[in-house]
Amino acid sequence: MGNSITLTIDGQSVSVAEGTTVRAACEQVDTFVPTLCWHENLSPANACRACVVEVKGSRTLVASCSRVAEEGMVVETNTPRVENARRVVAELLTSTTDYSTAPQLMNLVKLSSADTDRFSGGANWEQPVKDDNNLYIRDLAKCILCYRCVEACGDDAQNTFAITVAGRGFNAHIDAGFGRALPESDCVFCGNCVAVCPTGALMGKTEWTLRSQNKWDENQLTTTETICSYCGVGCQLSLHVLDNQIVKVSSPMDHPVTQGMLCVKGRYGYQFVQIEDPTPV
Repeated sequence: MGNSITLTIDGQSVSVAEGTTVRAACEQVDTFVPTLCWHENLSPANACRACVVEVKGSRTLVASCSRVAEEGMVVETNTPRVENARRVVAELLTSTTDYSTAPQLMNLVKLSSADTDRFSGGANWEQPVKDDNNLYIRDLAKCILCYRCVEACGDDAQNTFAITVAGRGFNAHIDAGFGRALPESDCVFCGNCVAVCPTGALMGKTEWTLRSQNKWDENQLTTTETICSYCGVGCQLSLHVLDNQIVKVSSPMDHPVTQGMLCVKGRYGYQFVQIEDPTPV
């Protein structure tokens, strides 16, 4: 094991390994820090600022998801300054974004007692749903520019680099290059961007269709664990079943082989299981 350092979090002393982030140190002492852009298997993007904390001696609030803990550091996670920052983040995001399928953002609103109407009436992300392929939908009115999809498509997982953030300021948006539709881009439709999206801006087409028909019921979903049969890698699949039909496939984020990531066949090639035509092939 490496060397350890000791810091204080909300008055509680904690020792952690060198290189541990402040967010992870908070987790070790059961101190909850809200996050939106942070993901356990992706590099910190420092995009949402929901996880900010106050560090003694620091002029500004720091992003706990990426700031590495230091010896003797004194951290406060619930000061008035921190609470106000989180509240404003929630209010700004909810003023521009459809957050109806964003549980983490909903939780931030509740935690910070945000007034979701504070900045309403101005510009927003309202735009048509992009339905340009058979596998997943892009509803960018729900996008909060957390960068998770970009990182999953990049060197954190897929290494396809099919999407990026284009534009600046309020015109910033996720783009497949020169405004192209996904089928015209380098996208391989692995769906790893869908797997890490926290807001439902990216959603499997089956799930999106069922939701639009008010037929999606989380309470009726069951999950069956199995191993993908397409190759010998050994990816674990979680089959999400509704009304005896597979409606979504995911993989556990803590699985040593996949870390939640799959290929297009593993994530979307499940329809053959449900073919009822007895005609021999």
